[in-house]
Order: sequence, then structure tokens, then C-alpha cells
Amino acid sequence: MIHPTAQRVVLALLAGAPTLAQAQDEAAAALWRLAATTVPLPAALAVGSPSAFWNPAQQLGRGRAHGGLEFVQAPAEVGASGMLAAMHVSLGRIGHAGLVYGRMRIDDLVRTIDSPDPLPGSIQHDTHTLGLTWTRGVIGATVGATVAYHQNRLDEHQSHRWTMDVGVRHRLGDVVRLAAATHFLSPGPAAARDVYGALGLRIWHGALWPGSGEARLELRYGVAVAHGFAADHQTGLGFDLSDAFGADLLVGREGGYGGGGWRPAAGLRVTIGRYRVTVARDAGTEDIGSAFRIGLEARVDD
Repeated sequence: MIHPTAQRVVLALLAGAPTLAQAQDEAAAALWRLAATTVPLPAALAVGSPSAFWNPAQQLGRGRAHGGLEFVQAPAEVGASGMLAAMHVSLGRIGHAGLVYGRMRIDDLVRTIDSPDPLPGSIQHDTHTLGLTWTRGVIGATVGATVAYHQNRLDEHQSHRWTMDVGVRHRLGDVVRLAAATHFLSPGPAAARDVYGALGLRIWHGALWPGSGEARLELRYGVAVAHGFAADHQTGLGFDLSDAFGADLLVGREGGYGGGGWRPAAGLRVTIGRYRVTVARDAGTEDIGSAFRIGLEARVDD
């Protein structure tokens, strides 16, 4: 059964939204924010092909094509799960273009009327997103855009909407990284969108041993705003050893419903040849267990 806190979120959305369609859009956005808890760095700085879902401006590097698949599993108290998939193809000077797809769902919302005992049958709550995405380097920066179609279902009702998102990343020398992106930007309710910003500051670099390649330690800060409630803040550290290994640690202060709370998350990235494996997990909050994410990416060389 879904945790009571998560039930209150859905019920609050239903009660507070002017229309059922807006309620569905807001509830779907809450599911995607749940998936984002497994991203152990500010969303605007997220890397890898599926991370175009958080910031369309992706620095994909060499290769004719890039693709990835990620699975998200929330704790049993919440009962949510989902996946992200993306594929980018190089178009030369035009940049990289591709497709992104994502879905999230909750399976254990129960029906009640005037007693705590559940009624037969369950409430279906899911969201599907399919988009066209593009990214390109422009005058020292990386820019990107995604146009996406969303189908959201809450119980027996559905809503549909289109969103247009843009993102940018820029490196100042070899020390500072700046990034910003919109997420699910549309004329709909504020609670169904986010705007991300992030800063990365390199605080150390060098070789761990002769021939190890360059290692980097980065201090990070991120923020999510414009979503109808208090801002979310994230601070963390990232360690990279050349392109072969990465480790990320983040502590976030969520401004969300019910006063928010602190949430730590951590992740590892290992690259072997053309493949990258990602494992990440958050530590949960307010007595709710942790969610985790596992992903696999691949690159097709020229």
C-alpha cells in the first residue's frame, strides 16, 4: 500500500487544482520529481543520453550515436516505479538529435469512501512522456531543446499536454561550469513544471598515480524553482577519474509539500569502452525508504 504521505500529496493535488486535467498534470509532475530524487547531482548538470530528460543540453562527445536506458524503483512505502530511455544520433554540424521516452507509475493507490477499509479495485496513476530532443555546441556553450507529448492517467481519467523545454551549459575556463534548463514548460499549472539552475566549481585536479589520467573534484550547487512552492536546493561533491569512473554525492533540501525535508543521494558511474553503467540511490526522507536507479548507456563509434 502506498505510504500515507504520498496519498496526501495526490489528494491535495486533486483538491487544490481548478480542473481534473490540471490535477492529473500536477500529480504526474510529482511522480517525475520522485524519479529525480535518484539523480545524485543537480538536475541541470546531469550527464548521459537519458539525462536529456532533465536538461536537453547534453555534451555527448564523440560517436555516431548514443543511447541509454534507466530504471527507477521507489521504496515499497510509495509503490512507484518507472524508466527513462533516450537515443541521440549525430547530424554533423547540426548537432545531435534524438528521442526521449519516460514513464512513471504507482500501482497501490486504494479506493476508500467514508471508512479506512479499501474498496475492491485500485486507482491507476501513471504518466508517459515522448519527446524529440536536439543538442549542439554553440560558441563555447552547449544548448538544447526538447518538444514532448505527455499522457497522464489518474483513475479513469486522462489528460494530455505538450511541453517545450530548453537548456544550456557553459564552462568558464577549466574551473567553473554553469547550467540551466526548464522542465515540462507549458502554459499549464505552475506545480506541473520546474526551472533548474546549477553551478559546478572545480576545487582540485591532478593525477592520483603516474598514468592514472586526470582526476577532478568538483563542488556543486543546484536549485529548482518556479514550481508553485518553495525552492529546492542541492549541494554536493563530484569526483571524476578521466572518463572511466565517477562518484557523486548530494544533499538536497526539498521545499515541497508539507514543509519539505533533507534528502541525501549518491551514485557511481563506470565506463568500459563504449559502455557506461550507472547506479544511484537516495537515502529517503521522513521515515520513507530509499529509491534507486540503475542505467546502461552505449556509444556507437564512427
